Order: sequence, then C-alpha cells, then structure tokens
Amino acid sequence: MASQWTLPEDDYWSTPFAEALLHHLDLFPGASVLDVAAGSGIPAFHIAEQVGPKGQVLAVDIHHHQVLRSRSVQGRHLPWLTFEVGDMRQLPPDLPRFDRITGNLSFMFFRPNRYEALKNLVLFLKPGGQIVLTFPSRGTFDSLWKQVDTRMTDLGYENERRLLKEYLEERPSADHARRWLEELGMERIDVTEWPLEIATGPGREFLEHGLLRGGFLDDIYECFKDQQLAENFMTDLSNNIESFTPLHAQRCAMSAWKPQTS
Repeated sequence: MASQWTLPEDDYWSTPFAEALLHHLDLFPGASVLDVAAGSGIPAFHIAEQVGPKGQVLAVDIHHHQVLRSRSVQGRHLPWLTFEVGDMRQLPPDLPRFDRITGNLSFMFFRPNRYEALKNLVLFLKPGGQIVLTFPSRGTFDSLWKQVDTRMTDLGYENERRLLKEYLEERPSADHARRWLEELGMERIDVTEWPLEIATGPGREFLEHGLLRGGFLDDIYECFKDQQLAENFMTDLSNNIESFTPLHAQRCAMSAWKPQTS
C-alpha cells in the first residue's frame, strides 16, 4: 500500500535531511520512537506510519506554535503519534525508554553543551536501541562565511569579525559527533555527510530566503550591535552573491546503537 505520509517534495531543507535520517533509521512495526525538535512533523508523520498502530511516536518541540500546527495537520490520523511541547535538553525523567530516538536538523540546537545534551538523550534509549540525528555540519555555507570575513576585514569591523569567528568555531562537525558517540560507549557508529546545494538569487531574494535567513543569515546580523550597519553590510553582500555562490550545505547523519548490556 502506498504511503499517505510521504516526505513533502516542496520542502528543500527538511526533506533532504529527513531522507538522510531515514536512510540510517532501522524501523519496525510496533517500535516506540522519540522524535526531538520535531518541528512541522518531518519526518514524524512518516515514521508513525511505518511503525503502525501497535507502535508509539512521541514528537516534542520547544515551540508551542509548531506543536499546534502539527496537531492541526494530524487531525484524527495516526492516533499513536503524539505532539507535545518540550525541551529535548531537559526531558522529564519519568519518560519511558524508546526503541528509537530521532531528530531531524536537531543536533545544532543542542548548544551550548552538545555532548551533555546527547548524553542525556541517550538515557531515554532502550538497551539495543538506535539513535539517529541529522544536522548541517561544519563546512555548511563556508563560501559565504569566508566572503563575510573578507568584507569585515576590509571594512575594519574587528569586533563583528571576532563574534563571527566564535560562531563558526562553535559549529558541530562530523568528527565531533563521532567522538561523542564513542565516548558514550555507543556501538555500530556511522556518521555520514552528503552535500546539498541551496539556490538563491541576489538582493531581497537572498536576504529574505526562508532557509538562509532563519538560523544562518541571522547569525551575521547578530554580530553587529548597530543593526542599520548590519543591514547596509548585508545589502551590499546580497548584490554580489556571485562571490560566494553556489552555496553548499553539508547534510550530516549520525547513527549509533546502545549496547544490549546497558
């Protein structure tokens, strides 16, 4: 029977990362799954359909409006799928343990202490269970960051450049993910990266790009105390996109299994 909850073809960000997640995720009918930073339900709806009515999927997101939107889309469908408001870094200790823990585009939100957040999340995994998380790893949009750094240097924006450097150094890498999973004693560790090109035009199309603005371009604006100066800087940058396009993201999927003896 054809799936009724396929990944949306018109989502050019969440869907490619979800495809990477599902490539690693070993689902089975009746599985219990915790999906963190569930957002709009990509891929929670698809996962719920795969585990079936004997399974259970709890999808949590810190943003109340996201949970309400997902519940509205769900309606009376997939009653074994539940959307709840929750912070994946501070899950209640009385939660049950799960066969699988997933998080699409979630790992970047584990800051400031990603290792401790990952360690806490693994506590909710059953022995023999699997965790799969995806995130844009270090290397994502490097051509943009290099151009921003060059322009800041040319204009003498030293404080803004320092803040940009701190942001860039804080980004997680595939090596970080692999090392942390090893330190947690996880097994069958698999950390894989795939490039993803993001298309954009110049000017307002770049500055208001739904994907780029949320969580990426905003990080440049936050380097400036003077937001008018930031706007002038970004407007000038947006008119010269040939200096940093094409833009490539690094889709990273990290997969590991909790030892049976845990």
